[in-house]
Amino acid sequence: MKVTGAGGAAPMGRAGSAKPAATGGPAFAPTSVSGAQGPARAAASAGLAGVSSLEALIALQEVGTPLERRRRAAARGTRLLDALDRIKLGILEGALPRAAVDALAREAREQRGLTDDPRLDAVLAEIETRAAVELAKLENVQAAA
Repeated sequence: MKVTGAGGAAPMGRAGSAKPAATGGPAFAPTSVSGAQGPARAAASAGLAGVSSLEALIALQEVGTPLERRRRAAARGTRLLDALDRIKLGILEGALPRAAVDALAREAREQRGLTDDPRLDAVLAEIETRAAVELAKLENVQAAA
């Protein structure tokens, strides 16, 4: 191909193998520094590749060993049992603490998706449902008062 100036490129070999340039402007127009997108796109995609590999490493670290998973599960169970103890103490004192029931419902809802056991998920769903019923009862008592 041979560049002939403002008219565009002229084919050097077979006739009709190259398309003529659009009329009314130069065939080659250099982009400005702000319009140079090739290096910027390459740098951006390299940055994204670094971020995604970093996210992959963090995700692998979050999986952890079986001992770490068991430790996290025990901590989640302890939080649920603590919420139940606060409710028990409130009932023994003569009033059901709304904040404790709300905390129990929230903990059960958050923990339900984190287990691998469908039976445990079912128990957590039942706890969440029962807490919602108790919260509704408390609202009815407050509305009547």
